[in-house]
Amino acid sequence: MASFPTALGLSAEQTEDVVQQAGLAPSLHNSQPWRFRLSEQVIELHSDPRRRLPVADPADRELRLACGAALLNLRLALEHFGVRPVVALLPRLAGPTSLAELRSGGPATQAPEELALYQAIPKRRSNRRPFLENPVPAAHRHALAAAVRREQGSLRTMTRPELGSLEGLMHRAHRMQMANVRFRDELAKWTGRPKGAAEGVPAAAAGPLPEPQDQWVLRDFSGGQARARVPGKDFESDPLMVVVCSNHDSRLDDLRAGQAMQRMLLTATALGLASSLLSAVVEVEETRDDLRQLLGGGLHPQAVVRIGYGSPTPATPRRDLRELLIDN
Repeated sequence: MASFPTALGLSAEQTEDVVQQAGLAPSLHNSQPWRFRLSEQVIELHSDPRRRLPVADPADRELRLACGAALLNLRLALEHFGVRPVVALLPRLAGPTSLAELRSGGPATQAPEELALYQAIPKRRSNRRPFLENPVPAAHRHALAAAVRREQGSLRTMTRPELGSLEGLMHRAHRMQMANVRFRDELAKWTGRPKGAAEGVPAAAAGPLPEPQDQWVLRDFSGGQARARVPGKDFESDPLMVVVCSNHDSRLDDLRAGQAMQRMLLTATALGLASSLLSAVVEVEETRDDLRQLLGGGLHPQAVVRIGYGSPTPATPRRDLRELLIDN
């Protein structure tokens, strides 16, 4: 097999690692909607229209959020190999799928805190299982908020009075989606995937079947293959629920929010925390608007994340790296 292409002065092995780390980002239903074009001068990040979710994500907002997360991984990986990435979002005169271009801004030395995030990339998981009741320390909460601010976003921690309203919005969004047969068909296509599948959510990573008493985890990712939970192992009663927000609502803000979300998720992983995305409430336009009002009407909610201390969970599958490349 031919060696992996090179980019930005990196070796073939380093370039391959950079693309691999980028491809470990989270995405709705593990659809992995990104592709890359490599050359000696630039790495281009593109969306992959073939991996759209037209029912759950008709405006491609979740797609851009996922590609923003992949971009953050890409930045960390380039810096790890001594390249200071200079990023242009939504470059002018580029094609309709182009989301970002990265060029070398000269040599870089990765700071210890950035190295910790790079090392967290392959360890991050979407943990859909119950968390422990242990509270997240205040210092960790501050670190998560700082990570989001670093990427020009805002993090809202839901207060106890707000949690009841958020729960209602999440249940309403779930009911609206599950009443749509096209949504159910799309969800079934991407969940409960067989062993060896390179995409989607496998049953092993699906978490337990939702039960009537569950407040937060409502979506069944098992494709009918998950086992019932152990009696008494319900989801935590007082989870840390945070909302990653942007200041505006545009394609550019989606990409920035994806980077902010991923920096927060990697920070959580580096701190020993588990996390899962509860996206239904922001997928449905009506409940997303209501969530915005709950937050005060100024910020735009981009991702709702549940954070806590959880048990190990397996990684979701990933596509072959060469499938992620666009031929020059």
